[in-house]
Amino acid sequence: MEPARNNLKESDGQVPKKRESNGIILHRNIMDTETFCHALSWYVLHSKPHMEEALWRQVQARGFEAYYPHLRVRPVNPRARTVRPYFPRYLFVRANLEEVGLSVFQWMPGAIGLVCFGGVPAPVPSILIEAIRLRVDAINATGGDPSLHFKPGDRVRVVEGPFAGYEGIFDVRLSGRERARILLQLLNDRVLPLEVRLSQLKRV
Repeated sequence: MEPARNNLKESDGQVPKKRESNGIILHRNIMDTETFCHALSWYVLHSKPHMEEALWRQVQARGFEAYYPHLRVRPVNPRARTVRPYFPRYLFVRANLEEVGLSVFQWMPGAIGLVCFGGVPAPVPSILIEAIRLRVDAINATGGDPSLHFKPGDRVRVVEGPFAGYEGIFDVRLSGRERARILLQLLNDRVLPLEVRLSQLKRV
């Protein structure tokens, strides 16, 4: 990812319609930079470590619409954070860059800058923002971060997919993803490492 540090420049050519980074899928239409920056659009704002919530509040305080996807957690330590970023170090901001420029996000406390490809901020379709909202809301409605329901060594059962009904041992959550590795117990005491979605597991 490349945070914006310079003024906008005209694109040197065609840009891929779809790029993916850290679980965030970004789409770009093939259009020149001038037309691209005229509209009110969503962009990905890169934050400094552990500064997502503070930056979200900064963006809103300056009058911008912002979305900070986060999951509720239940820490053992009552002083620990009660939310966890869905996309660590990233949030979304809606702005007309022709009107406000890039520097407002570049120098905002806690920010690194807008995510760019080829030096040009990459817009995020509104339909994708809505899909993320629905997904995050659904997770929080069922109790928050699903990985907190399991710890290494827990006996679990797969409840969905081709391995539904099989039991195994919870091994580890896979970093940055809603997936985990379990050790599936087969016949003859054989163990098969298997990656599954956390939503596919139930504690036995």
